[in-house]
Amino acid sequence: MKEFIKLVRSTLFLVVFGFATLLHSMVCIVLLPWLAVPHRFKIAILLNRFVIWWFGFCCGVRYQIEGVENLPQDGVAILVSNHQSEWETFYFQILVSPLCTVLKKELLWMPFFGWALALIKPIAIDRKSRTGALKQILQQGSEKLKQGFWVLIFPEGTRVSPGERRKFSKTGALLAEQTGKPVVPVAHNAGEIWPARGFIKNSGVLHLVIGAPIDPKGRTVNEIYQQSTEWIETTRDRISRC
Repeated sequence: MKEFIKLVRSTLFLVVFGFATLLHSMVCIVLLPWLAVPHRFKIAILLNRFVIWWFGFCCGVRYQIEGVENLPQDGVAILVSNHQSEWETFYFQILVSPLCTVLKKELLWMPFFGWALALIKPIAIDRKSRTGALKQILQQGSEKLKQGFWVLIFPEGTRVSPGERRKFSKTGALLAEQTGKPVVPVAHNAGEIWPARGFIKNSGVLHLVIGAPIDPKGRTVNEIYQQSTEWIETTRDRISRC
């Protein structure tokens, strides 16, 4: 019976999620080109707010968010997080704004959603070209930070299922060293509730923890990388059920 309920909830969630995404994307394609990029986020994140609420309501998910007080209040920073599902890509846009996300360029090719996503100017990289992608992130990331945007980096490079491990890149640490902006590490267990691969969504507590900012001043790239990576991995393991 429990599995049947999960199936019904998951189906209902995805049907409404898909319809809302399509409708919102079409609205954004029409309206956003007329707005300055920073102002586009007010309309763009309406979908994010709905998805986060709808997922919690429909699938029986409770959110436990810790460490919001660690977010710098006097400027922007570089968010560095583990990546397990689609959930965090929606939530981070609500957590801080305006936010520029580093993502794979293929996402911008998706009909409607990808076209709308392109209008908020993410850093869209070619993951096949590591050197070119790194140069692009450092150049465009620096520009975005100067313009007052937060920058979000998933150093694992792709979604990693709970219980699996993947080496983190030093991109966030390099950007911090170059710009002088702090790194804010974040860890969560979203993949246990909203699996990256699979139709069924799970109920339960989705836990996200925001760590204290890491000031790059006086630290080497390796020191920034080591401190942020160790914090994320330790915290992820602490809150994980896998």
